[in-house]
Amino acid sequence: MLERILEFVFPAQCAACDAAGSGLCARCFPARDPVSRTLPTLRVRALGRYEGALRDAILALKNGRRDVARELGRRLGPLAPGGAQLVPVPTSARRLRERGMDGVRAIAEEIAAREPATCVAAALVQLGDAAQQGRSREERLHARGRFRLARALPHATGEIVLVDDVVTTGATLEDCAATLRGAGYAVARALAVAVAETDVGAPLPKQ
Repeated sequence: MLERILEFVFPAQCAACDAAGSGLCARCFPARDPVSRTLPTLRVRALGRYEGALRDAILALKNGRRDVARELGRRLGPLAPGGAQLVPVPTSARRLRERGMDGVRAIAEEIAAREPATCVAAALVQLGDAAQQGRSREERLHARGRFRLARALPHATGEIVLVDDVVTTGATLEDCAATLRGAGYAVARALAVAVAETDVGAPLPKQ
């Protein structure tokens, strides 16, 4: 009920151009082929590069925009394998308090509501504040042990797929995958809204 009230008071609006009707309109970000990135142990598929309207949408998501989360979930959903168990990369408790929502979890839940997939929400939790912003490329790549398994996943169901908003070095996804593998789960794929440049000086959005 509260969400419906919020939708009435704050109707969906494009994060890039402010047009009403959608969190990211087709004019600002038309349908296009997904992009891929190969990490050391994971294959990532994403809607596009972290730039332009897609960058605007991710920044709006990180500011708590549920309408943007719904639209990104709608667009990302067709990339999910059929029957997948979606494990969202969790935000820190501090970021959750600041934003009032976990944007990546909201995206995964939207995908599960639309596609033949399930969202295993809160399967992983961050240990402390594991944000990567402000760290050098070398520090990001070597960050380990920042997550723990908080909820068991059904072993007998579909493929486990990690979900994130933006991938830079890929260290966060690899850390999450290592945590799952340490608990006996197989994971080889991930979905992301966008992939970013990985240069040392590249700007990194707040996680």
